[in-house]
Amino acid sequence: MSNIIRSFLFVPADSAKKLAKAGGLDADALILDLEDAVLPVNKSKARKMCAEFLARTKTSSQIWVRVNPLDSEFIDDDLAAIVPLSPAGIVLPKPDGPVDIETLSRRLDALEAKHGLAAGAIKILPVATETARAVMSLALYPRTYLPRLLGLSWGAEDLATDIGALTNKAADGNFAFTYQMVRSYTLLAAKAAGVQAVDTLYDDFRDKDGLRAKARVAFGEGFTGMFAIHPAQIPIINKSFTPTEAQIRYAQAVVQAFKDNPDAGAVQISGKMLDIPHLKQAQNVLALYEGYGG
Repeated sequence: MSNIIRSFLFVPADSAKKLAKAGGLDADALILDLEDAVLPVNKSKARKMCAEFLARTKTSSQIWVRVNPLDSEFIDDDLAAIVPLSPAGIVLPKPDGPVDIETLSRRLDALEAKHGLAAGAIKILPVATETARAVMSLALYPRTYLPRLLGLSWGAEDLATDIGALTNKAADGNFAFTYQMVRSYTLLAAKAAGVQAVDTLYDDFRDKDGLRAKARVAFGEGFTGMFAIHPAQIPIINKSFTPTEAQIRYAQAVVQAFKDNPDAGAVQISGKMLDIPHLKQAQNVLALYEGYGG
């Protein structure tokens, strides 16, 4: 697995102040937001500022753009403005399912050809759970050929609105059961499709300990990255989604033990018997580390 993105930072595309700071941050990816962070009256302004950022900014971060939904009045102008400047990818909000990824892919095919860009260069990351219909379509992603699909992400705010819920939180402050289920389903769909699983944002950017705990749990469960809404969240997310030195050393020891015993179906390390699933888990850890540039 290569080119794994741990941190995606949302940046309102109509905020000159936030755009000016974004290029110097350590986020693996910036998401210039043309959708929810921008009022309808400011869409044109945001689109222009987004294009200028893409054209002029030199940064080590990948630059992605969250466009408006495919059925919105803004999508044609969004794509016309940003595709010629070849962003790394597009975050697609409120898709119904893989059919919308296919539709967007065809539009990108035509625009890439028109502007002399490499075919398939622009990837797609859908926020794949913002409606009940979208949640019911998650199982279709692994069954659909989507070469531009980088990963699957999920969100709880729009889903709560779509199903008429008064809140998406339980009494203890954590996500209610429905949203925990949707989160797990997104993780499984991403893994079945062979793409990255991106966890949703942690909305209290001042609570660093809470974010760290959530991010570490997500990494342990199999998520490879997370959305961020504030620059202060970036280093916490990047570190939390990177294997620790101890995890790397242990994984290397497991792999080496099987190399030293090529005919064995199980090996012993520190008094514990490990079999082939443990070997594959260790290989996954090392693949993650290499994918993050380790």
